[in-house]
Amino acid sequence: MRTASITRATKETDIRLAVNLDGTGKATIATGVGFFDHMLDLLARHSRIDMDIAAKGDLHIDFHHTVEDVGIALGQAVRQALGDMRGITRYASLHLPMDETLTRVALDISGRPFLVFRTDFAVAKIGEFDTELVREFFQAFAINAGVTLHVETLYGTNAHHIAESCFKGLARALGAAVAIDPAAAGEVPSTKGSLGG
Repeated sequence: MRTASITRATKETDIRLAVNLDGTGKATIATGVGFFDHMLDLLARHSRIDMDIAAKGDLHIDFHHTVEDVGIALGQAVRQALGDMRGITRYASLHLPMDETLTRVALDISGRPFLVFRTDFAVAKIGEFDTELVREFFQAFAINAGVTLHVETLYGTNAHHIAESCFKGLARALGAAVAIDPAAAGEVPSTKGSLGG
């Protein structure tokens, strides 16, 4: 089983997180940030990665530390669960429609962390959630998971739909990229013979 558990405790947040890359998308999410919980639930469900995430943060200040630190911990957990990455598909890309919105996501489990995020929001908030935190989560996740991640919203107007298309797009790409390729089971999908740097 490709599983991992991460504990991250700072003066700003206390996070307990577990993932199972070979799960069914079961999620238990509690961060204290309703919209973020919704996005993380979508991420688990559509990637079919089981996620158990409990976070307590300094929400009396704002949501930034909680969102960023969950991204850090989730990235670390995915990287740990991948182990030596033998047999993984590695690459995945897709276009994710959400009503009037279309977002393109491409992902490489390369060991070389990089984020290209070309998504704009016309409003500063979705309810109480700062839309700029969507990028913060993706940045924290990509760097700590060791993945190259490109996210570009090609068009869209509704901020909720735009955010949702980004998270669902990541989910589908991540689920496909971590999947074991039956034709390459036991092989590291790299001409270098290793992934991770």
